[in-house]
Amino acid sequence: MSVQPHLTHVALFVKDAARTVDFYQRFAGLHLVHDRTDNGTRVVWLSETECDPEFVIVAIAAPPGQAGVPPHMAHFGYDVPSRAAVEEMAARAQQEGVLELAPTDAGEIVGYICIVRDPDGNLVEFSHGQPINPKRLK
Repeated sequence: MSVQPHLTHVALFVKDAARTVDFYQRFAGLHLVHDRTDNGTRVVWLSETECDPEFVIVAIAAPPGQAGVPPHMAHFGYDVPSRAAVEEMAARAQQEGVLELAPTDAGEIVGYICIVRDPDGNLVEFSHGQPINPKRLK
Protein backbone atom coordinates (compact mmCIF):
# COMPACT_ATOMS: atom_id res chain seq x y z
CA MET A 1 0.00 0.00 0.00
CA SER A 2 1.54 3.31 -1.05
CA VAL A 3 -0.66 5.41 1.28
CA GLN A 4 -0.93 4.86 5.05
CA PRO A 5 -4.37 6.11 6.20
CA HIS A 6 -4.72 7.61 9.68
CA LEU A 7 -7.94 6.99 11.70
CA THR A 8 -9.40 10.40 12.64
CA HIS A 9 -13.03 9.73 13.56
CA VAL A 10 -15.91 7.34 14.00
CA ALA A 11 -19.35 8.71 13.06
CA LEU A 12 -22.39 7.38 14.89
CA PHE A 13 -26.09 8.14 14.67
CA VAL A 14 -27.69 9.03 18.00
CA LYS A 15 -31.25 9.78 19.07
CA ASP A 16 -30.40 12.83 21.20
CA ALA A 17 -27.08 14.67 20.82
CA ALA A 18 -27.38 16.41 24.21
CA ARG A 19 -27.87 13.08 26.01
CA THR A 20 -24.95 11.59 24.12
CA VAL A 21 -22.67 14.50 25.03
CA ASP A 22 -23.73 14.28 28.68
CA PHE A 23 -23.15 10.51 28.81
CA TYR A 24 -19.67 10.61 27.27
CA GLN A 25 -18.65 13.59 29.40
CA ARG A 26 -19.74 11.85 32.62
CA PHE A 27 -18.63 8.28 31.85
CA ALA A 28 -15.59 8.71 29.58
CA GLY A 29 -14.44 12.24 30.42
CA LEU A 30 -14.77 13.35 26.79
CA HIS A 31 -14.88 17.00 25.76
CA LEU A 32 -17.34 18.63 23.37
CA VAL A 33 -14.97 20.17 20.79
CA HIS A 34 -17.38 21.06 17.97
CA ASP A 35 -21.13 21.60 17.75
CA ARG A 36 -23.05 22.58 14.61
CA THR A 37 -26.39 22.09 12.87
CA ASP A 38 -26.44 20.91 9.24
CA ASN A 39 -29.83 21.22 7.53
CA GLY A 40 -31.60 20.91 10.88
CA THR A 41 -29.47 17.99 12.12
CA ARG A 42 -27.22 18.56 15.13
CA VAL A 43 -23.68 17.21 14.75
CA VAL A 44 -21.26 17.13 17.69
CA TRP A 45 -17.63 16.07 17.99
CA LEU A 46 -16.32 14.52 21.21
CA SER A 47 -12.64 14.04 22.03
CA GLU A 48 -10.41 12.87 24.86
CA THR A 49 -8.46 16.12 24.55
CA GLU A 50 -10.08 19.52 24.94
CA CYS A 51 -7.66 21.18 22.52
CA ASP A 52 -6.07 19.99 19.29
CA PRO A 53 -7.83 16.61 18.98
CA GLU A 54 -6.41 13.99 16.65
CA PHE A 55 -9.40 11.65 16.97
CA VAL A 56 -13.10 12.44 17.52
CA ILE A 57 -16.40 10.66 17.86
CA VAL A 58 -18.86 12.37 15.52
CA ALA A 59 -22.39 12.03 16.91
CA ILE A 60 -25.12 12.80 14.37
CA ALA A 61 -28.57 13.43 15.86
CA ALA A 62 -30.59 11.19 13.57
CA PRO A 63 -32.29 7.96 14.61
CA PRO A 64 -30.01 4.92 14.29
CA GLY A 65 -30.92 2.35 11.64
CA GLN A 66 -32.69 -0.92 12.28
CA ALA A 67 -30.79 -3.58 14.21
CA GLY A 68 -28.29 -5.27 11.93
CA VAL A 69 -28.50 -2.53 9.28
CA PRO A 70 -25.85 0.18 9.40
CA PRO A 71 -27.47 3.61 9.10
CA HIS A 72 -26.48 5.73 6.11
CA MET A 73 -23.05 7.27 6.72
CA ALA A 74 -22.28 5.71 10.07
CA HIS A 75 -18.61 5.12 9.30
CA PHE A 76 -14.94 4.93 10.19
CA GLY A 77 -13.08 8.00 8.91
CA TYR A 78 -9.47 7.92 7.71
CA ASP A 79 -7.32 10.86 6.66
CA VAL A 80 -4.97 10.46 3.70
CA PRO A 81 -2.24 12.93 2.66
CA SER A 82 -3.68 14.21 -0.64
CA ARG A 83 -6.60 14.33 -3.05
CA ALA A 84 -4.60 11.95 -5.25
CA ALA A 85 -4.50 9.47 -2.35
CA VAL A 86 -8.31 9.65 -2.07
CA GLU A 87 -8.51 8.92 -5.80
CA GLU A 88 -6.05 6.02 -5.42
CA MET A 89 -8.19 4.47 -2.67
CA ALA A 90 -11.31 4.92 -4.80
CA ALA A 91 -9.65 3.30 -7.82
CA ARG A 92 -8.59 0.29 -5.74
CA ALA A 93 -12.09 0.00 -4.26
CA GLN A 94 -13.65 0.29 -7.73
CA GLN A 95 -11.45 -2.57 -8.97
CA GLU A 96 -12.62 -4.72 -6.07
CA GLY A 97 -16.29 -3.74 -6.47
CA VAL A 98 -16.58 -2.09 -3.05
CA LEU A 99 -16.68 1.62 -3.97
CA GLU A 100 -19.80 3.20 -2.46
CA LEU A 101 -19.11 6.88 -3.29
CA ALA A 102 -16.65 8.09 -5.91
CA PRO A 103 -14.27 10.92 -4.96
CA THR A 104 -16.19 14.12 -4.31
CA ASP A 105 -15.53 17.48 -2.72
CA ALA A 106 -17.98 17.63 0.19
CA GLY A 107 -17.11 21.15 1.35
CA GLU A 108 -14.80 22.75 3.87
CA ILE A 109 -15.82 20.68 6.91
CA VAL A 110 -15.89 17.26 5.23
CA GLY A 111 -13.19 17.74 2.58
CA TYR A 112 -12.46 15.58 -0.45
CA ILE A 113 -13.76 12.06 0.21
CA CYS A 114 -14.58 8.65 -1.14
CA ILE A 115 -16.58 5.95 0.63
CA VAL A 116 -15.78 2.22 0.55
CA ARG A 117 -17.70 -0.77 1.99
CA ASP A 118 -15.84 -3.35 4.05
CA PRO A 119 -16.65 -7.09 3.68
CA ASP A 120 -19.44 -6.79 6.29
CA GLY A 121 -21.05 -3.74 4.67
CA ASN A 122 -19.64 -1.14 7.07
CA LEU A 123 -18.73 2.17 5.51
CA VAL A 124 -15.17 3.50 5.51
CA GLU A 125 -14.44 7.09 4.51
CA PHE A 126 -11.08 8.19 3.11
CA SER A 127 -10.70 11.96 3.19
CA HIS A 128 -8.26 14.76 2.56
CA GLY A 129 -8.73 18.28 3.88
CA GLN A 130 -11.13 17.36 6.69
CA PRO A 131 -10.23 19.45 9.75
CA ILE A 132 -10.71 17.25 12.83
CA ASN A 133 -9.23 20.00 14.98
CA PRO A 134 -12.01 22.62 15.37
CA LYS A 135 -9.36 25.38 15.36
CA ARG A 136 -8.90 24.65 11.66
CA LEU A 137 -12.59 25.27 10.86
CA LYS A 138 -13.31 28.60 9.22
